[in-house]
Amino acid sequence: MDDSLKALLARTAPTLAEDCVGVAALIVLLLVGLHLPALV
Repeated sequence: MDDSLKALLARTAPTLAEDCVGVAALIVLLLVGLHLPALV
């Protein structure tokens, strides 16, 4: 069980990191979009 989880994390680590960066970018865009009317 532990070996299969380690293998899974080893295979998906780069993709998981890219997905986290993408989610962070989407959150930033959402927050900027929601605060944009207050700035204009």
